[in-house]
Amino acid sequence: MSFNEVLAELPALTVEQRQLLMRRALELDDLPLSPADEALVRERSADYHANPAAAISLQEMENRLRARKGP
Repeated sequence: MSFNEVLAELPALTVEQRQLLMRRALELDDLPLSPADEALVRERSADYHANPAAAISLQEMENRLRARKGP
């Protein structure tokens, strides 16, 4: 099937099918994490689960970064 044929078939897919297609396409570009990065993710996840009240929302983080950056 050519790329143009694939594009022509997209409208016939359900929303769920298109979302799955998009996720799968993005996964193809995902590079695996290094062992050090995997360890860091596990460490930070454990920290969060041990003390979820210490986390801040994305909005709060953005506000803090904007405040540091200035106008």
